[in-house]
Amino acid sequence: MRGRALLWLLLLLVGAAAAWWYFAPQTLPALVRRQLPAPPHNNPPLYEWHDAKGQLHVTDTPPQDRPYKTFRYNPNVNVIPSNPNRTGKKPD
Repeated sequence: MRGRALLWLLLLLVGAAAAWWYFAPQTLPALVRRQLPAPPHNNPPLYEWHDAKGQLHVTDTPPQDRPYKTFRYNPNVNVIPSNPNRTGKKPD
């Protein structure tokens, strides 16, 4: 009986830790936060900028020496454009 109670307690603690990580990851200690993956609903900012040659770059860290645009994307949305030509025919 005592083993079962310990198992339930362990499951409860694991569930509470998972909920804490999912719903409030910013409140976790920094040491723990570095070891865990980002929660699925957390979408970090991306930075769009152009280099000296005019090439477009999208990175997860902002450049230090040039202007950039910050944006976020929804990881649950398809970012690849759909094929407008589904029939396989070439446009006229």
